[in-house]
Amino acid sequence: MNALHLMAELIFMPLIAFIVGMMMVLMMRKISARLQRRIGPPFFQPLYDIVKLYGKDTQISHGLIHDIGIIMAVGGYIGAEILLPVPGMEGIAAKGGVITLSYFLMIPSLGMALGVGQCANPNGSIGISRALTAMLAYDIPFILVVFGAAWHYQSTSLIGMIEYQQVHQWGIVEMPLLAIAGLFALQGMLGKQPFEIYIAPAEIATGPMVEMSGKYMGGLFVMQTFQLYTAGVLYASLFLGGGTSFLTLLPKAFLVVALPMSIAFMFPRYKTEDVIRILWKWPVMLGLISLAFIL
Repeated sequence: MNALHLMAELIFMPLIAFIVGMMMVLMMRKISARLQRRIGPPFFQPLYDIVKLYGKDTQISHGLIHDIGIIMAVGGYIGAEILLPVPGMEGIAAKGGVITLSYFLMIPSLGMALGVGQCANPNGSIGISRALTAMLAYDIPFILVVFGAAWHYQSTSLIGMIEYQQVHQWGIVEMPLLAIAGLFALQGMLGKQPFEIYIAPAEIATGPMVEMSGKYMGGLFVMQTFQLYTAGVLYASLFLGGGTSFLTLLPKAFLVVALPMSIAFMFPRYKTEDVIRILWKWPVMLGLISLAFIL
């Protein structure tokens, strides 16, 4: 890989993720609106929101660690985008793997904990405590899913997994139980209903975001766009055969995000202990049963 191609991947892969992620945010809001019999926001509303947030004066800053926490929250997903196998830009992804990608996906929650930990607001502390608890809850089934997929495909490379599925069958056909467990883990990872315990606006005033304003809130909005894109493309790569082009990859990624979002807006939020109980029960059980067949 020459330097020019490397630079192109470092620039364009996060840019593509940001643009597609904004479209996923719009889709998420449209789904919510339709389920509630509303029209929903206009097409460019996510972009308007980001411009508005970054255009506001940031009145509150809790020091250098607070700033570093936001950088970690966004930077973790930017690193993950570079390791995702996007058609035509797979040079860096070929040198990484799903294990490295899993580590990158843990950084945003830790970054938020670091940043909000500098605040004295109890709502922020409660929100971060719940967020780390939720991460512990969904990480167990997520690691089971990653391990099971890697064992089945005999590779930790996402590119190798996609090539296997293009020759044989999609992972969702060969490992249906593991794919269902992956959807559970994905729902918890996105932090949406019914696993929206760390935001909980009716209880803790949006938790970690309570001390965020202006550019900080804009950074968290950007992080959400990366989060949705990463979850959709990762699941599509693990179980839906990835894609040979954006025309085949993006519909799968949008479908993967739309499914849990449609379910999310139809259920109330669980308690923290319920989140742990559910994520450690059903997806872990399905994952272990699937591993028994794979191994």
